[in-house]
Amino acid sequence: MFQKLGIFQMAHSLATHAGKLQVVAAQNMANADTPGYKAKDLTPFEETVRTTNTGTVQKATRDSHMNGMDIDGPILGQAQIIEDEHTYSDPNGNSVSIEDEILRGVVAKRQHDRALAIYRSSLNIIRASIGRN
Repeated sequence: MFQKLGIFQMAHSLATHAGKLQVVAAQNMANADTPGYKAKDLTPFEETVRTTNTGTVQKATRDSHMNGMDIDGPILGQAQIIEDEHTYSDPNGNSVSIEDEILRGVVAKRQHDRALAIYRSSLNIIRASIGRN
């Protein structure tokens, strides 16, 4: 009954994505003075969850479910490191903005905190359902 809970897989993937985003921000900051360095970014977490034309993929837990697919947990892809298109280059060709990287770090922390809150809340629900508070 409690094997392969999709919510835990999703929380783990969100925390992993947050860690990768923090790494990208740190690499960008480390290369802030490197001539010709182009700032990198990570594809948003929402894009790593496979979607259909109606939104995210629904899980079918019964044969009578409409529009569902027989899957185990969420369908997650890999976040890709891409070149940040929203930055402008300095005269030396560097496109890293320290302010943008600080904001990217804040976004990563928020994602990580959200993943931990989802994980913690789900564990509390499971503990309450089996009678262990």
